[in-house]
Amino acid sequence: MPLPIKLSDDAPHLLVVDDDRRIRDLLSRFLAGEGYRVTTADNARDARAKLTGLSFDMLILDVMMPGETGFELATSIRGNSQGQILSQVPILMLTARDGTEARIEGLALGADDYLSKPFEPRELSLRIANILKRAQPAVAPPVESVRFGPFVYHLARGELRKGEDIIRLTDREREMLRILTATPGETVSRMALAGNGEQVSERAVDVQVNRLRRKIEANPANPLFVQTVRGIGYRLVGTP
Repeated sequence: MPLPIKLSDDAPHLLVVDDDRRIRDLLSRFLAGEGYRVTTADNARDARAKLTGLSFDMLILDVMMPGETGFELATSIRGNSQGQILSQVPILMLTARDGTEARIEGLALGADDYLSKPFEPRELSLRIANILKRAQPAVAPPVESVRFGPFVYHLARGELRKGEDIIRLTDREREMLRILTATPGETVSRMALAGNGEQVSERAVDVQVNRLRRKIEANPANPLFVQTVRGIGYRLVGTP
């Protein structure tokens, strides 16, 4: 007897809804072998109960189910009668119905893809992978520079400029700016500003911040950019 496949907790979680037990079992075993966590339901009501208690990365719905069809279930998942979108979870429709009209109907109600039975398991796997890839949020490009007032700090180069002029920084000032610009507007503790796990006293951090202020603030005693958060640390604030 083969050993059960051990899947990672962060493997994509699929809900397979089909009234045919044989198909549910086959898809469950095959998709688990492809690296997916799989939950099954035999009708729309069972699917709703699973959707209430669990989170899924994708739904695979059979169209021709007795009672509430896959089309009707997908419609209710996508939105209500007021046109409000209830869920954007990707949906792949499975059906024995062939033809353009059925495919258009499925896509029009918000399904992401449509696959006619019988199908090759490998084709199903590829379609699932493509849908999940499209559903992933776009990765924001890494921040190259942060602007505050007339200054621009280039993170990769560790370079601070005011217009065309380069502001000379010590290694500690450069490191503190790197930490502050990583989360502009958010409070950074003195311990974090010490950098590299160094045992630096809070007083030493305050002295280093004051030295940095003298290079970038018009009035270091009333700073605009590197502001004190009493009892915690500092934050970098940009101004127009």
